[in-house]
Amino acid sequence: MNKKQRMFIRMVLASLVRRRSRMIVALLAIVVGATILSGLGMIYYDVPRQMSSQFRSYGANIIFTPSGDESISDRELKSGISFISQEELEGYTPYRYENSQIHNIPVTLAGIDFGSVLKTSPYWHINGSMPSGDGETLVGAKMAESLGLSVGDSVSVINSFQMTADTDRTNIPDYEITKDPETGEEYCDHSLDLKVSGILETGGSEEEYIYVTMKDISYLTLTERGYDIVEVSVASMQDTLKSYTEKISSGVSEISAKLVKRVTASESTVLTKLESLVFIVTLVVLALTMICVATTMMAVIAERRKEIGLRKALGALNSSIIMEFMCEGLVLGAVGGILGSVLGYYFADLVSMNVFSSSITFRPLLIPITIIASVLVTGLACLIPIKSAVDVDPALVLKGE
Repeated sequence: MNKKQRMFIRMVLASLVRRRSRMIVALLAIVVGATILSGLGMIYYDVPRQMSSQFRSYGANIIFTPSGDESISDRELKSGISFISQEELEGYTPYRYENSQIHNIPVTLAGIDFGSVLKTSPYWHINGSMPSGDGETLVGAKMAESLGLSVGDSVSVINSFQMTADTDRTNIPDYEITKDPETGEEYCDHSLDLKVSGILETGGSEEEYIYVTMKDISYLTLTERGYDIVEVSVASMQDTLKSYTEKISSGVSEISAKLVKRVTASESTVLTKLESLVFIVTLVVLALTMICVATTMMAVIAERRKEIGLRKALGALNSSIIMEFMCEGLVLGAVGGILGSVLGYYFADLVSMNVFSSSITFRPLLIPITIIASVLVTGLACLIPIKSAVDVDPALVLKGE
């Protein structure tokens, strides 16, 4: 670094120090702008993850149904799930439905895995406890009311079906088999004793079913078959979810994968509006920052008109004057950007904790982006003041006009 360069740096720093009150105002404006820019940037990139996590409380966002008349087998289910990233997969719950009777009242049984159902239906509210194994049941609130059931009660479920040559009679007591005297056809009223461990309240159609384990529903019906529907919860955006459904439907011909519109559409709408809000707020803050910096620099140049006029009278070039004022602005922009990058993380974390009750993910890449944006905004804000500095007429200024 030669003497000329060192002198130039000393002039820039001395100018900033001598007018520190005005420069602090400009610096604060840049810091505030950089803080909001950095903070909103982190929120913008982290919001999809946060929102996706929040929307998972509303239930599954992908549904598997059989594409034909057959049910979904375990092999087909595993094939369909394999198309989904394991990092994004929150869980899945298969359902098997069967019609039965309790006290001659028609009921619908739903065979599920009680260990996984809360991953896809976290909104379920259970009075009592979740069934811990076979022989226990979870009864929907509406069904419990119509049957007069409460937690701790025992109930016998009966499944009636016609016997065929293929029916496995191993687990069927003789007294459950009846024969039509006219046709000779045999019928079975196979029963299953259950204990009510909990009452399910959701405010939706889930309250109309009786939930049992897959083993119990197979024992009651004396048949082993696949699933009627599978609920899948995936922590991802709508475009990715749509891609998954297309790949699954085309890759596994037995499965028809569809999005749950009420969940994915709401999530997409909220995210779009939130992203638009972040973009608008960022533009407004940057515009206000430019106005504040430009106003401060105009005041600084107004104070230094005589100095500028004297320098021009002594032969200073416009380019040297432009360079000095521009460097002052860029130094402020760089310092403000560095401070704003650090404060932006705490600002974003504060917003995230209050809105989503979870911490923000720090993104180092936003630090250089924020610094560059602050420098560019400050540089643009200095253009008009610098033009007025270049336009100073030495003759008029030195005469005191």
